[in-house]
Amino acid sequence: MARKEQEYDDIPGTFVFDAERSREGYGINMFCMSLMKDENRKAFKANEAEYLKRFKLTPEQTEAILKRDYNRMLELGGNIYFTAKLGATDGHSFQHLAAVMTGSSQQDYAAMMLAGGRSVEGNRSRSGKAKPGSKSKSKPKSKSSAKRK
Repeated sequence: MARKEQEYDDIPGTFVFDAERSREGYGINMFCMSLMKDENRKAFKANEAEYLKRFKLTPEQTEAILKRDYNRMLELGGNIYFTAKLGATDGHSFQHLAAVMTGSSQQDYAAMMLAGGRSVEGNRSRSGKAKPGSKSKSKPKSKSSAKRK
């Protein structure tokens, strides 16, 4: 089933982990959480493709995991904090993963973060809907209407 387009989907380089993406990525996230146990890490490292068959993954999700394409994992529903467990299994720090995901070296990534992070220029909504000072046309849902769905 195709993902329903959301107002925030046009923010460059951002995959918002919402309820729909959470449901889509359940298999990725359960796989990553399984890596908290040493015996599972060993089984995964012994035969990655075979180990992944234990989880309900799409072919695209399996490919992203095997290729260690972290941005694609997030796009397919992975949660950054869960997918970091895969990086840790491979012996990588979170800083390493963030650098890879942003196309930077670890040194350049660290320097950028120490300097205050990325500029917001060029990293806002492409449609202009979310420009500073603009009012969003969508209204927040009340708690009672959210419960009815």
